[in-house]
Order: sequence, then structure tokens, then C-alpha cells
Amino acid sequence: MEFIVDYGLFLAKVVTFVIAVLAVVIAAMALSARGRKSGKGHLEVKSLNREYARMKDALTDAMLAPGAKKAVLKERHRLEKLRRKERRRQEGKRLFVLNFHGDLRASATRALREEVTAVLAAARAGDEVVVRLESGGGVVHGYGLAASQLDRIRKGGIPLTVCIDKVAASGGYMMACVAERIIAAPFAFVGSIGVVAQLPNFHRLLKKHDVDYEVLTAGEYKRTLTVFGENTDKGREKFLDDLEQTHDLFKSFVAEHRQAVDIDAIATGEVWLGTRALELGLVDEVMTSDEYITARFDSAEIFEISYAHKKSLQEKVGFAAEESLDGLVLRWVKRLAGPGRHM
Repeated sequence: MEFIVDYGLFLAKVVTFVIAVLAVVIAAMALSARGRKSGKGHLEVKSLNREYARMKDALTDAMLAPGAKKAVLKERHRLEKLRRKERRRQEGKRLFVLNFHGDLRASATRALREEVTAVLAAARAGDEVVVRLESGGGVVHGYGLAASQLDRIRKGGIPLTVCIDKVAASGGYMMACVAERIIAAPFAFVGSIGVVAQLPNFHRLLKKHDVDYEVLTAGEYKRTLTVFGENTDKGREKFLDDLEQTHDLFKSFVAEHRQAVDIDAIATGEVWLGTRALELGLVDEVMTSDEYITARFDSAEIFEISYAHKKSLQEKVGFAAEESLDGLVLRWVKRLAGPGRHM
């Protein structure tokens, strides 16, 4: 019995010591991270020209005969020096590539606004911005703000091209139509110019179990449809009216930016593949973003811009949950539906 007591005391001391050490280590790591990065995030810039050249050289080197490698490397360095001098002398065209991967809340807008600000600060005449866009849409206000960020580029006098490799539907297409030029892959989903809202109602279930649910409001239409309260025809009518107004604004926005399209024909909530979207005037060309960007390696300096926000543990967990919903969104896009009031 005495042995068990002594062992228990020893184990408690060990656990206490380990917890204390872990607390010190975690605090030190937090202070170190805070010292390394101040502010809310940082901008990352990658030269796609150099990355492309490294890939090309790696493949070329693997196919060279053993005796030829030295001469090839020497010539490569010479040509690269000449290209650098020529680029510096000409100050040629630059192409800035941004990536937007949209979720339901359009949370990537946080990074997009910083990236756009950086590009506008550095861009000069002759430059171009390419946005690789992937989104099945989401909340109206989130994608409205994201579209406004892209509109800043247009207002800054910089040509804007949007590339759609997989999907730009609903709010995603609202962003895309801001661009002067829209390019879509042959099997990308494009369109879904509509608004949808859906929610369950548990009023009858609560009533069956003698549970009262009261909603108190000041203002006739402060609440129209609810999850737990009893919904009325008047509330439904108002809710539908709100949806129609949002849809009308969406249609007007697309019609303003894509004047060649028959807005009544394409604002039905349908989605089309890239080739059909070209026929309807929703896009300007059918090709992948890789094809469009790599064709400009010889004529422009290409930089991929991304803004990395520092994420808390709560944000990381939330982002992981949001990622799991993206698959559902793509399926909903195919069925022309989605949760909540979304574009």
C-alpha cells in the first residue's frame, strides 16, 4: 500500500513537471512567432518565369549526354545574363497572377483585397492582372465585396483577365464578369445567375411536443421566415420579393459588364460547360489558365502574388470545416441549388 502511495506521488510530480515544461515551451514559441512576424500577414511573390525555367532545365539536363552537360550549362548562364540585361533595359510587360479559391463566405476576399492593393501600388502601363478563379458562389455580400475588389483593378486602368479552370458559378461568375476578358476551360462550369434560399422549419415538431417558440420584433419585416416559428404567407411573399430584388441586381450587374449577352436567356440559374458558355457570350475564349499563362513566358515577366494571413487555431479549424463543405457546393451547383440566400 505504501508503495502505491509513493508511486502515485511520484507520478503526480512527473505529470506536473511535464505540464510546466510544455507551458514554458508553448509560451516561448508564441513569443518567438510574435517576434518573427509582426502585423496581420505578409505578401509572397514568386517568379513563374524562373519556376518554369527550372522545370525545363531539369528535364533537359536529364536527357543530356554526360559530356555535353558542362557546355550546355555554360551557354545557359550566358543567355540568362543577356535576357536579364534586356529585361532591365526594356522594362517590358509584367503579368501579375492572383488566385481566388472561393468558399461559401468568400473568405478569400481578405487576402484578395491586400493582393489588389499591392498590385495597384506597383503596376505600370502595359502590365496585366490574371485571376485564376474557382468558386461555386456563396453569400451575396461576400461575393459583392470580392467583385468590387476586382473592379478596383479595372478602375486603375490595368487590363484584367479571369481564368476559370473548374467552376465560376453564381457569385463566382459575378466576380468573373468584372474582367475585360474571361477564359474558361472546356469543361468548366460557368453561369448559375440566380439566387437561392432554403431553410428547414421545426414549428410543427415543437407544437407536437407542446413547445412554444416566440419571436419578438420591432419592424414589420424584421423577420420573415424563421426556423422554429410559424411562417406566414405574408412572410413568404416578402422573402420571395427580397430574392427577386437580389436577382434583379445580379442580372443588372452582369448585363452592365457583359453587354453582348442576352441577359434574360442566361439569368435562369442554369450552368453551362465552357464551350457552351462561349456560344452564349458568358466567356471570351476556351482554354486553361496554364495555356494562357505559359504562352506569355517569352514576352512578359510573370509574378504570382499571394497574401498570407496569420491564422489562429480557431480559424484553422473553421477553414478545415469550410473546405469540407466545398465539395457539397460543387454538387449543389450542378443541381442549381445551395444552402441559405446565396448567389
